[in-house]
Amino acid sequence: MRCVVSSLRPHLDGIRPVFWKEVLLDFPGLLFFTTYTLLVLFWAEIYHQARSMPTGSLRPMFVGINAVVYLVLGALWLWSSMAADDSMEALAYLLSDCFLAVVSVLAAVGFLVYGGRLFLMLQRFPIESRGRRKKLQEVGLVTAICAGCFSARALMVALAAFDEADLELDILGHPLLNVAYYTLTEIIPSSCVLFILRKLPPKRAAQQGYQQIPSA
Repeated sequence: MRCVVSSLRPHLDGIRPVFWKEVLLDFPGLLFFTTYTLLVLFWAEIYHQARSMPTGSLRPMFVGINAVVYLVLGALWLWSSMAADDSMEALAYLLSDCFLAVVSVLAAVGFLVYGGRLFLMLQRFPIESRGRRKKLQEVGLVTAICAGCFSARALMVALAAFDEADLELDILGHPLLNVAYYTLTEIIPSSCVLFILRKLPPKRAAQQGYQQIPSA
């Protein structure tokens, strides 16, 4: 979807109302956020089940957080399209960028919390456990990549929000900055995570709980 939006970028400035332009520019980032927070949810369920903790609230919490993110951004998009003057429109853009930066920080924290917990839990497994080393590497690498990716997104979006003259993203005047930004925060992290997690887990048995960690 990002490639399609990028190919249409020269025509987006003329779209009216502005609401649809904001949707096209920001929606791919929201899908990226939702996709990767699904991994946090999966890790959280594994951790809670391994600790015999209730998991019933995790999925509703995931859906609720994502719903709040989409609703808040939708409201800001509407505000920017209905703004009475340029100053109000600029304020809506600023608040939207700041909110996206906060969302990216929360995603990074989620990876650090549950990735870190899962990593420490795997470290306590007996050394002879099947697949222990491979899973430690997978969880550690994915945690580091995703936390770094969302932290970088938060930093870049925050800087762009307060320095539009030199660092504004998604504009035609900074093609190299856009290429570098999306390569570092979306393409490379996604490629690395897909490569690390390329081996699909076996189908779960009918019994409750997760199966033993498979060997490499």
